Amino acid sequence: MIQLFHITSENCSRIVTENYSTSFASAIRMLHRDLRTPIFNIYGFVRLADEIVDTFHEYDKADLLQEFKEETYNSINRGISMNPVLNSFQGTVNKYNIDLKLVDAFFHSMEMDLDKKCYDCDGYKEYIYGSAEVVGLMCLYVFCEGNLDKYAKLESSARALGAAFQKVNFLRDIKADYNGLSRVYFPGCDFANFSEKDKRQIEDDIQADFKTAYEGIKRLPFKARFGVYVAYKYYLSLFKKIKRLKPARVLESRIRIPNYLKALIVFRAGVKNQLRLI
Repeated sequence: MIQLFHITSENCSRIVTENYSTSFASAIRMLHRDLRTPIFNIYGFVRLADEIVDTFHEYDKADLLQEFKEETYNSINRGISMNPVLNSFQGTVNKYNIDLKLVDAFFHSMEMDLDKKCYDCDGYKEYIYGSAEVVGLMCLYVFCEGNLDKYAKLESSARALGAAFQKVNFLRDIKADYNGLSRVYFPGCDFANFSEKDKRQIEDDIQADFKTAYEGIKRLPFKARFGVYVAYKYYLSLFKKIKRLKPARVLESRIRIPNYLKALIVFRAGVKNQLRLI
């Protein structure tokens, strides 16, 4: 009855996703049912690694991350792990033949978070790639279901969407990252003197990522398009809200999208999807 263990493992990844991100969880539920479980599996894995470097302050983060990394590769090689989240992740990696270079890059960025506090332009791009763009690419392997030609055509837009999500997160979480973790991801930014010009430059970069991402969303396989579009609209709405705020306001608190607006986004996206306007 090993299948029961695999099902239980997948349920654990789903629960991790639901507990840590209601927005992502709701967007995943908009995917075709064939795609939901593997995407939950990817997000659960990513979330656990991120928690190690962001919140496990009372423990040796470097040791915990190294152990998690080793067990990840062991589970992929063995085809099983007693860690339910890693077990579900390895199942997805092996089923969809996800390139392990993406996993390597992800762990590299997580390791950067252990001690790196500020970034130059090259380091920023390197971190964004490993922490966010590769996650989009892992999901793209699932969405394309083995069609590598389709994957190659959508690779740049998937990277752009992951980058946009991550950069919006950085803007939203400036207070926690800067005050709580002493991290400054945006190169050349002094948050003690965060100006309209600084904010606008960041926003222009994010806007370009969203534009590139949308062109790819329109060409996604039908089974993936609606769910990805909903996630895109969630983050675009959050981004637009942040754009309307003064720099000082962004530094003061974490910006959120209310539940009624999320419901409206889903409704409008559903209408567009039914009319084949996405």
